[in-house]
Amino acid sequence: MRKFLAAAAVAVAFAAGADEHAPSIKIGVIGPFTGGSSSMGLSMRNGVRLAAREINGQGGVLGRSIELVERDDEASPEKGVQVARELVKEKVAAVVGFINTGVALAAQKHFQDARIPVLTNVSSGAILTRQFLPPRYPDNYIFRNSASDAVQAEMVVREAIERRKFRKVAILADVTAYGQQGRELMEKALAGRGITPVAIERFKIGEADMSAQLERARRAGAEVLLGWGSGPELAAIASGRARLGWKVPIVGGWTLSLDNFITRAGANGNGARMPQTFIAEPTTSRHAAFIANYLDTYKVQRIPSAVSAAQGYDSLLLVAAAIRQAHSTEGPKIHAALEDLKERVEGIVATYERPFTRQDHEAIAADMVVTGEVRDGVVTYAYKEDEKAASIGRKRGN
Repeated sequence: MRKFLAAAAVAVAFAAGADEHAPSIKIGVIGPFTGGSSSMGLSMRNGVRLAAREINGQGGVLGRSIELVERDDEASPEKGVQVARELVKEKVAAVVGFINTGVALAAQKHFQDARIPVLTNVSSGAILTRQFLPPRYPDNYIFRNSASDAVQAEMVVREAIERRKFRKVAILADVTAYGQQGRELMEKALAGRGITPVAIERFKIGEADMSAQLERARRAGAEVLLGWGSGPELAAIASGRARLGWKVPIVGGWTLSLDNFITRAGANGNGARMPQTFIAEPTTSRHAAFIANYLDTYKVQRIPSAVSAAQGYDSLLLVAAAIRQAHSTEGPKIHAALEDLKERVEGIVATYERPFTRQDHEAIAADMVVTGEVRDGVVTYAYKEDEKAASIGRKRGN
């Protein structure tokens, strides 16, 4: 089946190509393609590439091919600023990407000032789409099609407190802007339920031994660990908990689904639960085709970050729809089209119908996010009702 789908994609590409003499439409792609965050960045980039190949194979946009201008931000805010300036000079029509919240906060101002729309497709910091709000800024050029931390933190707390009935909670979050915002949002969600964490612990990027933090949480009587960070450090929590012989569950942000968590934690990661916009299971024919296409194209056994790949793919489809509607590659016209997108866009995460408004630049609503669980090296649905809903398909519309 995979070979058939790959061959079909190639056949489509040759059947209806864009006008090779027309100037291409440049779309910036920014993310960490090297370093510790690269599993997210490369998965996102690969998803965008699949969408570009599909769009170009169907004639492009406005009779012009999509040209991806890719830049590695190395998960560094300083590097992110540098490559953002480069993409502005390249005169890209729009930008998709951003994985790390700190990088996005530092770099997206350059696109805002240049009036180049950004569709953030992985970074989940709640502030990102609120950094340039009217009336201080006439127009906000930052859009998003990933689940914000505000949505995720509420889901994490609901899973631990309401669904699983725990009352003694420990929070472990990394020291980055991403980790500390997640911690604050989880604390707020807990406070709304009358609960104060019994322990709040921090850890650094690259920290491999969480024994001290875990021992303090255990002495405080924690029944569940709420984790917020990246895959390797979350894996250190899972493994450290196992070394202590402490069988408390882990619930946390979407990064518990990353390949570098699953691989490093091994069996110790089983049972970890997290919010997900997309789980790499063939629940629909479209999901099955996307998964098979990704695996065949990139010669891998599993998608390192399925969420990043699916959201990357969808982000370019949304940008292409906005360019078609605007009938222009001018930033302000694409921006206006995104805020009133009339085309129905069938993505992988969802089918999007008017996903944005002037007041709301978040395409992913809370009811579009499901709970995933790590089981024997893969992420699957924690609840049958989520799997059933995914087989029907989800829709985002305002």
